[in-house]
Amino acid sequence: MTTERRELWVEEPATRRRLPDPVRTAAVRAVLVASLTLIQATVAFLCTLAGSWLAFPMVLSSIASTVVATWAAADVWVTRQVWNQRHGVVSVPSSTARQLRRERRMARRAARVQTRAAREAARIRLGGEEAGAGAGTGAGSRSGSGRGRQGAGTLSRA
Repeated sequence: MTTERRELWVEEPATRRRLPDPVRTAAVRAVLVASLTLIQATVAFLCTLAGSWLAFPMVLSSIASTVVATWAAADVWVTRQVWNQRHGVVSVPSSTARQLRRERRMARRAARVQTRAAREAARIRLGGEEAGAGAGTGAGSRSGSGRGRQGAGTLSRA
């Protein structure tokens, strides 16, 4: 008789992605604050029923803890929004937002390279015409004084 031995721990792929570290720490903090607030409110209620002197300070601290718990919940939301804004919204199986940004970035780079190449070609072309055209006949010469560049050394506008 053969007995198959099954592993005690079998890892399965997660159905959801893990929360980013800053969001997870904010969520843990919010859960701890909320649980302490609930415990405080329960103690305040029991102290009120018992007529203890501790009831009033516990009620005041419960109100303060409620404000802190609300702040902690808002912190989770803000941290998550900031994370999504900085790192892109990840969709399954891949991030379409990242892919669109990557395509736009590549198009901008290609356009920049083309404009630089066109500028460089125009600069070289203009420089070559002036040097090869001779004195006074280049495109930049207006006064006919024989200068290669316009306005270089001439005061007249004629």
